[in-house]
Amino acid sequence: MNPPAPLAAFRGALLHFVDDPASAGPRGYEHHVDGVLVVRDGRVAECGPAEPLLARLPAGTTVTDYRGKLILPGFVDTHVHYAQTDVIASHGEQLLTWLERYVFPAEARFADAAHAATAAGFFCDELLRNGTTTAQVLATVHPASVDALFEAAERRRMRVVAGKVLMDRNCPAALRDGDDAGEAASRALIERWHDRARLRYALTPRFAPTSSREQMALAGRLCAEYPGVHLHSHVAENQAEGAWVARLYPEARSYLDVYERYGQLGPRALFAHCIWLDDADRVRMAATGTAASFCPTSNLFLGSGLFDLAAMRAAGVRVGLGTDVGAGTSFSMLQTMNEAYKVLQLRGQSLAPEQAFYLATLGGARSLYMDDLIGSFAPGREADFVVLDPRATPLLERRMASAATLSERLFAFMMLGDDRAVAATHVLGEALHQRDAIPAAGA
Repeated sequence: MNPPAPLAAFRGALLHFVDDPASAGPRGYEHHVDGVLVVRDGRVAECGPAEPLLARLPAGTTVTDYRGKLILPGFVDTHVHYAQTDVIASHGEQLLTWLERYVFPAEARFADAAHAATAAGFFCDELLRNGTTTAQVLATVHPASVDALFEAAERRRMRVVAGKVLMDRNCPAALRDGDDAGEAASRALIERWHDRARLRYALTPRFAPTSSREQMALAGRLCAEYPGVHLHSHVAENQAEGAWVARLYPEARSYLDVYERYGQLGPRALFAHCIWLDDADRVRMAATGTAASFCPTSNLFLGSGLFDLAAMRAAGVRVGLGTDVGAGTSFSMLQTMNEAYKVLQLRGQSLAPEQAFYLATLGGARSLYMDDLIGSFAPGREADFVVLDPRATPLLERRMASAATLSERLFAFMMLGDDRAVAATHVLGEALHQRDAIPAAGA
């Protein structure tokens, strides 16, 4: 028999969630002021208070000292566009005009495999620099864009869900699937990448206006044919978009109903935005196990509207957070939590910091149906984690000095933190980002 893999231990303040604190309260999380996370062969062996765990570690076990810092499961970004990295912070449009002016020209460049590879490497490193270890990502219509992203993620051993965008109408000719191109390319990519290493494939109709009825039916058929794949799209982001969908699909009761008619709701289906839904839509999402991605920075940037977290929670819909770069204005999940708090303030709702960090970790994992793999420090989970530094900036350090509770410290991180607060990001126990250092994985 082979000897057991060596252990590695990481000491610092530990926090992870075991349930949604919005319903479970303090029973929803475990916090150790001085704790140890023990990792064997890239997975969590155990975690708990430092003193008893350190006493049980075999002699010679490497212990990385992160005391004075907070160790959390790696952030989960449930909706982001890697091909839009170069148009982040493009001024002044709402959704449909913004797509035409900025996004479609940027995505056309991904016909060049070399450009896609460079962009994918930068994108993955930017996620890691911000503490994000798992992401559900839109590529472009080009199969090479999917290959490039999965190759970059595989080199870094990251968890990524992604797929080729499906579009066959209402878009530039250079970004349009012709004849059977969407089906053939999707099948080939699923066969090549789905469940390889830590990668999963997502069928990705961009949104209902850019897919014909035939292509929408195709996406539904492929979901049924490949039951392990994900479905990733957009719904009810913008009022003008919703009116357009109503004209294109007059037979549908609602925008969400378009997707249900074509077999696209269900477990592992996730829709970004979900702003302009009604109660009947939310009931259908909950009943089918369909998840929502709350994308506050892009919703504010494009002036799309305000997500109703309370209504989603009341209906029982799974919700995660998404940066939605490039309409989203930051790769930082801390900044995304910041904007989520403000969106909900405008809604007359209050986002507790524990709830925000749950959404960014275990909540995101549940939205992707991956909470058996990631999102917490339960034994056997993959050891992806982020280390946050409460002294990362002078202002953060000064505010932390007067923070008396865990809740206050978490709130300071989410309101004042950004990539500078990320001291390290570990993937399967290995440090792939260390602040002020070159990431371990190359481009």
